Amino acid sequence: MIRCEHLTKIYAGVPAVDDLNLEIPAGEIFGLLGPNGAGKSTTILMLIGLIQPTSGTCSIDGVEVSTHPIEVKKNIGYMPEDVGFYANMTARENLEYSAKLYGMDATARGKRVADLLSLVGLDGVEKEVGGYSKGMRQRLGLAKALINEPRIVILDEPTANLDPRGVADYRRIVREVADAGATVLVSSHILSEVSRVCTTVGILARGKLVAHGSLDRLVHEGGGGQVTIRVETKHPMPEISHPAIVSSEYSEGRTTARIVADTDIRDLIADTVGSAGIRGLEREYPGIEDIFLSYYREEECA
Repeated sequence: MIRCEHLTKIYAGVPAVDDLNLEIPAGEIFGLLGPNGAGKSTTILMLIGLIQPTSGTCSIDGVEVSTHPIEVKKNIGYMPEDVGFYANMTARENLEYSAKLYGMDATARGKRVADLLSLVGLDGVEKEVGGYSKGMRQRLGLAKALINEPRIVILDEPTANLDPRGVADYRRIVREVADAGATVLVSSHILSEVSRVCTTVGILARGKLVAHGSLDRLVHEGGGGQVTIRVETKHPMPEISHPAIVSSEYSEGRTTARIVADTDIRDLIADTVGSAGIRGLEREYPGIEDIFLSYYREEECA
């Protein structure tokens, strides 16, 4: 698991990460969301022990990072946004080299490298990495992050440069890793992608965690807790009245309506307009981008 307690990093008097408290349980796929400059990369660099916090602590599987960085690094897999490899070596040679750093013997290395190259779709590619496309390098970066079969996997903008097939493979791999018991932290500013793979989300804005929870919960709260319902009938519908209704808009012929309510009253609407012949009755969900942007705006106005 990953735990941050009052984690803070200050540069030149400005907090890049501001009193971050966060706990991610084992097996979770957690999305760390935020615009550029929100503090995502700084948080990750503290989690993997590459920079020291100004104050507060972070721990991996109960081990405090700043005091036991080597022990922590043995148990994590990390893929940075810009993945670096030896350009004059093949994918297999790069992974073999990484495996040696973890003390794996030749037999274990050979099997692990072969399995990972197959997993990310690079088996059979023998050219040097210097000739790889950005998408191929991204695939190899994911394999490198998994070389030590880590219990914690941290991915920074993992779908950058991937084509649609690569994105689909990434989603599958992440779910398989989590199903095997690993904790996965995905840092991204691509909201739609996080919504496809993550089970829980945290939103950073100006270094602060402004929201944290399941996607359903954040969408509900970010939308003000209100429900929008669209109604379509064959014949003019009667007036819909209920204390939960915030606003109602009817078309000129009263065959379509848009109802905003504090709760989901679709059953009541169906009973009220049933005689008009219901053609459509559905809940309208706001765009996920609009929901998350509302959290950023709230922080900026605070």
